[in-house]
Amino acid sequence: MQPTRRSGLAAAGMAAAVVLSACASGDQGPTATTPAAAPGNAASSPTPSAEIPAHEPLRGEPQEVADGLHAPWSIVFRGSTALVSERDSGRILEIDDEGDTREIGVVPGVVHGGEGGLLGLALEGKRRLYAYSTGESGNRIQRFELAGKPGALSLGKPTTLLDGIPAGPNHNGGRLGFGPDGMLYATTGDSGQGGYAQNLDSLAGKILRMTPDGTVPQDNPFDGSYVYSYGHRNPQGLAWAPDGTMYAAEFGQNTWDELNVITAGSNYGWPRAEGIASREGYTDPVQQWEPGEASPSGVALAEGTIFLANLRGASLRTVPLANTSASTEHYVGEFGRLRDAVIAPDGDLWFLTNNTDGRGSPGPDDDMIYSVGLTGR
Repeated sequence: MQPTRRSGLAAAGMAAAVVLSACASGDQGPTATTPAAAPGNAASSPTPSAEIPAHEPLRGEPQEVADGLHAPWSIVFRGSTALVSERDSGRILEIDDEGDTREIGVVPGVVHGGEGGLLGLALEGKRRLYAYSTGESGNRIQRFELAGKPGALSLGKPTTLLDGIPAGPNHNGGRLGFGPDGMLYATTGDSGQGGYAQNLDSLAGKILRMTPDGTVPQDNPFDGSYVYSYGHRNPQGLAWAPDGTMYAAEFGQNTWDELNVITAGSNYGWPRAEGIASREGYTDPVQQWEPGEASPSGVALAEGTIFLANLRGASLRTVPLANTSASTEHYVGEFGRLRDAVIAPDGDLWFLTNNTDGRGSPGPDDDMIYSVGLTGR
């Protein structure tokens, strides 16, 4: 039986947004895009006088932080110390000020296959590390106590908060993040079974919300359920704007990747709708791209800008909060596949390459982390 929907938390339908035509030229500089008409929308393309000026939030050239990583997936910061997960090995590494890495522990029971393995990390304070990984019985969310000081950190035994999330060779979701409400959010893919995304009894194809101790918050939109939003194919990065608005990136099938605004109880359409569908009952993305030019994974937000790390598009994309239907591509093809983007404690943006994940063309030092300054600082 499906959980009962709470009254007063009806899904917020969003107006259909304009579609971007994303440029994937060989130009390594920033590539600005301007809105085009959405499918089924009679609006004409903008005239030159209506074009949106290029948004340039980045300052300076990217600098290498660390190299020699193997299928890295997620970066979080414990104070000024970066922690990185490796998908296939199940290792969690700390990075020192010189860019050297040290293993602090291995998540036990990680089963790697295809896109599964050790995926997202999140931190609550300096002692509680959360990890999303694939185990024998499916995907799971676990909490670990961190002991020691930087340079000598160690990973405690796991406490499993939630398990049995459907897993598969593909579409495992895997991103974790704490929202401004103090709750832990997790993205889950449909595990290759599209019907799970519309089934409120399944944890697959959803964004989940839980307390830091793994219980269901009383104000979740469906009684007794971790489900916060549904109808997702393979949601990836999460980020929150200063006003609390939640953004999520999502891998599409063959037609459209998405940038969504996430609201409690909303249905994002998969597999009945992909991209901007303008169909009653489904929430449309605020922006969409062809998968070959995007595949947005990690998401960060700072200085009025959303930053998206693109895998197939091999670029860092920026979207201004002031106009979420516009975007600019940076470093197209320069660093290969990009998996994660995070804001460092000093305010710089860090981004993570993913050329050793079996789908890229790794260089001798891959995978790598780079940092770049932001103009708003």
